[in-house]
Amino acid sequence: MSATPIDIRQLTSQISLTEPQFDSDGQTLVWQERRGADAVLVSRQQGELADRDIDKVGDLKARVFYGGGTFTVSHGDVFYVRDGDRLSCQPLAGGPGRDVTPAHGHPAAPVVSRDGRWLVYVHTDDKTDRIAIVDTDGQLWPQSLVSGADFYMQPVWHPKGRQIAWVEWDSPNMAWDGCRLVLGTLRLVKGAAPILAARRVLAGGDDISTFQPAFSADGHWLAYASDEGGCSQLWLYDLRNDERRCLTPDDEGDVATPGWIQGLSVLSFSGDSRRLYFTRSHNASRCAYSVDLATRAIEPVSALSQYTDISYLATSPRGDEVAIVASSSVIPDRVVTLRGVRAKVEARASSENLVEADLSVGRAISWPSPLGEPVHGLLYPAVGSEGPRPLLVTIHGGPTSQDRLCFDIETQYWTSRGWSVLCVNYRGSTGYGRAYMTSLRGQWGVYDVEDAIGGARHLSDEGLADPDRLVIMGGSAGGYTVLRALTLHPGFFRAAICRYGISNLFGLARTTHKFEARYTDRLVGPLPEAADRYRERSPIYAADAIRDPLAIFQGDEDEVVTRDQSDDIVASLQARGIDHQYHVYAGEGHGWRRPETKESYIRSVESFLEQHTL
Repeated sequence: MSATPIDIRQLTSQISLTEPQFDSDGQTLVWQERRGADAVLVSRQQGELADRDIDKVGDLKARVFYGGGTFTVSHGDVFYVRDGDRLSCQPLAGGPGRDVTPAHGHPAAPVVSRDGRWLVYVHTDDKTDRIAIVDTDGQLWPQSLVSGADFYMQPVWHPKGRQIAWVEWDSPNMAWDGCRLVLGTLRLVKGAAPILAARRVLAGGDDISTFQPAFSADGHWLAYASDEGGCSQLWLYDLRNDERRCLTPDDEGDVATPGWIQGLSVLSFSGDSRRLYFTRSHNASRCAYSVDLATRAIEPVSALSQYTDISYLATSPRGDEVAIVASSSVIPDRVVTLRGVRAKVEARASSENLVEADLSVGRAISWPSPLGEPVHGLLYPAVGSEGPRPLLVTIHGGPTSQDRLCFDIETQYWTSRGWSVLCVNYRGSTGYGRAYMTSLRGQWGVYDVEDAIGGARHLSDEGLADPDRLVIMGGSAGGYTVLRALTLHPGFFRAAICRYGISNLFGLARTTHKFEARYTDRLVGPLPEAADRYRERSPIYAADAIRDPLAIFQGDEDEVVTRDQSDDIVASLQARGIDHQYHVYAGEGHGWRRPETKESYIRSVESFLEQHTL
């Protein structure tokens, strides 16, 4: 029996849910919802039956890295990034708001000291990054508190207000390559902001990645994630005697997730300091666990067992309540709170009126690489169909990222229309340990292409995919893999979809933003020494080999992969008469924000697939 196709309006009306946080009283929960192109802060107080939008919050937007870390909540106020260039404050109870900092540079990841007096945050002016500090009343001029490293993320206050911890790193590393967890001691200054009196590195290094420091409410412990053992594990540092220990001494997946954005949270202490909650990735699922700090016993959070992906985790500063954003391949995103063994849904990404029988249940699969190593991916079978099906091979961006067993409405859209979808977690993806992630170093444009081809062949050999109806699709770094696959394996795919894909590695290294300015040093090699490799692996220099139908999509305000990267490929296709489509969306950047853009994109892709694969 065939599935009922998902309506395109269900796809474009999905709400994005992120960053749930409790106020300092433990009674109010705040989270962010992205509704189309607009971001809104929403709150719900304990005992209330309905949530409410927080009034008078302006353009909620953070521009450090790829965004995130847009707000924090403390003492009845929400402090948030407004217009991308200042921090503002809005009382949860309503009334007039105020600016806390002037418009200057880009702030993100604000966090308030327990006494409510001081706000530390990450700041960049696109040349220099730092951790800055300002009083929460906004009476003093913001001050640079920590500087000297190339990048910062995840600052956090000790409950006594005399120490902070943060993560920092230097180019050419990205945060997942190697970074330092630093503990700073502050000196209080009468009539002025505290200053940094001392600092020491507690963990990490050039070849060890750390992630998300968190202090216990009693001030005794500092928890964090580190991959020094080969996988990203949970570590606990005793601030009373400077001893540390690994709480998860096994190789069952990764605790950390790549720091593409600010505001990510994978661990948090309970308000009574008795338990430590964390999430961990295994076989492309990310599930929740708790550690009893007295016994060190680890248990899965059974009340959340129906979910296979938890993307944010926060705990109440009082008691033992947890808030998460959770989903599965058939459950859209929800904000869920957990108190004891009771889980309560606070918000939903959609009306959840989709029939579960019409949805595809994703599963983890693997196949051998040309070197015999396992390559990982996710398969979403076409719904209601038997035998070999047309296959969409999707390539995630990054490339340091991972497709997980979460709800993806676009994937469900295609599976409800008879397509199976293979999400390729090629060598270099995260979630499978440090060795798997670093295997892409020097091999970008090689291993990712091999693994995409290998996954499609594997499913064809297993009788699960029609070898004559294979399509490859990807955006950003995934779009680069699409273009490379077309130049290296012409004729293997019936058609291809490329969103803001990289065609010229020289151009990427020259024009991309500061955050990724040296990213290709690890993935391809440093310039100018590796110039021959850049040329050999840039699709634009092999564009004459492309002969398969190709649809290209680009935002005209993309500052990460600039429009000329797509223009140049299209010029080659036009000159040689290769069947193609080119769609440029005005006002869009690196990804689609507006519902009308998403609808236009999906309709164009669907028409293109019907034309070339039926």
